[in-house]
Amino acid sequence: MRNFSSELKNLVKSITLFTVFIFSLSTLAYAQATPADTSKAAAVGAAPATAAASSGDATAGEALFKANCTSCHALNKRVLGPALAGVNNRHNEAWLLKWIKNAPAMVASGDKEALKIYNEYNQAAMTPFPQFSDDDVKNILAYIKVEGEKAIVAPVAAVGAAAPTADGGYSNLMIFGLIGVVIVAFLVIVLLNKVIGTLERLLLKKDNLGTALLEEETETENGEQKDKLAVVKKLIKNKKLVYFVVLCSILTLGSFGWMGLWNTGIQQGYQPVQPIKFSHQLHAGTNQMKCQYCHSGAWKSKNASIPSANVCMNCHKYVQATEKYNGEISPEIKKIYTALDYDPETQKYGENTRPIEWIRIHNLPDLAYFNHSQHVKVAGIDCQKCHGSIQEMAEVYQYSPLTMKWCINCHRETEVNAKGNAYYDKVLAAHEKIKKGEKVTAAVLGGLECGKCHY
Repeated sequence: MRNFSSELKNLVKSITLFTVFIFSLSTLAYAQATPADTSKAAAVGAAPATAAASSGDATAGEALFKANCTSCHALNKRVLGPALAGVNNRHNEAWLLKWIKNAPAMVASGDKEALKIYNEYNQAAMTPFPQFSDDDVKNILAYIKVEGEKAIVAPVAAVGAAAPTADGGYSNLMIFGLIGVVIVAFLVIVLLNKVIGTLERLLLKKDNLGTALLEEETETENGEQKDKLAVVKKLIKNKKLVYFVVLCSILTLGSFGWMGLWNTGIQQGYQPVQPIKFSHQLHAGTNQMKCQYCHSGAWKSKNASIPSANVCMNCHKYVQATEKYNGEISPEIKKIYTALDYDPETQKYGENTRPIEWIRIHNLPDLAYFNHSQHVKVAGIDCQKCHGSIQEMAEVYQYSPLTMKWCINCHRETEVNAKGNAYYDKVLAAHEKIKKGEKVTAAVLGGLECGKCHY
């Protein structure tokens, strides 16, 4: 018991020293907060009050700005147009009122400032907003002023907060404090382990009670093991049971093997992770874009074709989703810019281009010939027939099994609509010639089409 009490005393001493150490660190950290830091904080805190002073309503301007301006402008970054922070200082309010309401008219009138901006941004015309009243424009300018000065104040506040560290303040002490915490925690663990060991030895030595209990537990465990082994041996000797288990195993494994062979090469539900998270749900569903806008080959050739990145840029040169990323360009749209080596600031393309490595989802064996134009243009089949509700898929997956059985069943069930279809008109005309006994050549049946041989 003497060892036990001494261990507890040591533990109490360690905890006391640890408390004193942490209290000393806190006192030193508080003492090093100089009056100079307080004055900096007061100066920084006073800046927003100056920024708030404006002739417009910044709150009302925020809603107008986000609804009309964020597609082309950000506060502190050039997008399609210039960064708007500080625009109140670069131009007077009367000029801004005219510019925002009808920028093209000011360019046409030969205004020097308007022409300068127009030429600097690749002669891209700014959208006019004649529906805005003077108060609406002033509200937007008030919002730009307030938010722009907040962005300037933030770095200043960060520098003021870092001053104690630059002067060799409490940050180093905090590091040493953490090291001390780790050391003290390690010592506490060691002491507790010793206490636990002492208690265990005391219990085992007292009247040999612990030893007896351990022996009983060991005997019980050995007895259970013997009983379990005896049951297993008895089951193994039962020939009927063994035969039944073996038969069930063969049938189960055979069934799984047969299903595995039957489904070899079928990738229904396959959904790989693409290099760019392109959402068909957004483009084909929400925006209702036609499939053939991107997959133009489906209308005129065997392959549906993968759209080039230039097709993406038809929209995403202007649509950058900055309103969803706090004024920053969407990370997925940035991947398109990277592939094309496109600089959104200057709106120019570089020479370090590389293809987007899309992962193919729908694969057919080489022995199967499938022509998209035959199905899409001639038969008039919707893309959803094979690809499922593509307009609802955030990430595309293989909807259909694409097996021979699936294709044959579709051909058996699909009714041919020949009305107003020039392809079938030619086939019917050829049949009429055959009925009349006229000569029908392979050319009449489409034998001159390149795809008959070259696919």
